[in-house]
Amino acid sequence: MSKFNDVERFILKKVSDIDDVPHGAFNIRENGKGIMRNTTENINIVTKKDKPGIDIYVKANTKSETVHIPVILTQGGMTDVVYNDFYIGENADVLIVAGCGIHNNSCQTAQHDGIHSFHLEKGAKVKYVEKHYGEGEGTGKRVLNPVTIVNLGENSYLEMETVQIEGVDSAIRKTSGVLSKNASLIISEKIMTHKDQFAKTEFKVELNGENSSTKVTSRSVAKENSSQEFISRVIGNEKCFGHVECDAIIMDNASVKSIPEIYANNIDARLIHEAAIGKIAGEQVTKLMTFGLTEKEAEKEIINGFLK
Repeated sequence: MSKFNDVERFILKKVSDIDDVPHGAFNIRENGKGIMRNTTENINIVTKKDKPGIDIYVKANTKSETVHIPVILTQGGMTDVVYNDFYIGENADVLIVAGCGIHNNSCQTAQHDGIHSFHLEKGAKVKYVEKHYGEGEGTGKRVLNPVTIVNLGENSYLEMETVQIEGVDSAIRKTSGVLSKNASLIISEKIMTHKDQFAKTEFKVELNGENSSTKVTSRSVAKENSSQEFISRVIGNEKCFGHVECDAIIMDNASVKSIPEIYANNIDARLIHEAAIGKIAGEQVTKLMTFGLTEKEAEKEIINGFLK
């Protein structure tokens, strides 16, 4: 028998691809409290003593293990703030699955602010997946403000996949990174907004080590009266490579703003920014309608393909 009710299972599936107790190391947080935890021989999770949150320690040379740290909010009128620090040992290679889902049936705001800091030692490799989702029949807002702080040691690699699925009224996402020699940071974000929702993304990456690199890809869809902002700042202080790509589809009365900032402080810093904002091409809709789809169905298929 499942340890979660229907709402909890549904949200966990949405944000972390689990619907029951996961295998391996995990920490599940609900309404401001840790409700379930497991550690392994190579991964330890410790409650912080000075502020809400946890420290996750991954031993050196750990391979093919997964850490799940989902958060669930089912109460309105609360702001849950949590600080999670990840210490990844030398040459470790792990998958970390986070994410937050809010089920708000009240008339009050439910908000989660998650501050995650990554400390990767030499040669460490991490894939980090973070999904956000909101739902509920109440008029209360669903607010998510994730902050990610990245410190990459020599030859380390961090791949971040962030997704705002739907139902989030307001989100301000801040990501900053400092990269050492031969370190690499890959970021992929996907965002969908509708109604009067607002989403803002701020990236700041400092390429301090020789041959360090970053690639940031943002794809978003803004519908109805929603608005989005994308701000990226890449600073090349050594021989390095940086590439930022922002693509957005705008529909109805929505608005999208993209602001690139590139600072090359070394003659061998190669930094690129690309941005494209536009509506769905009419010929794409027409072509799909020839296969029997309605106009709305055709638009949905195009959006799904764009956000894949």
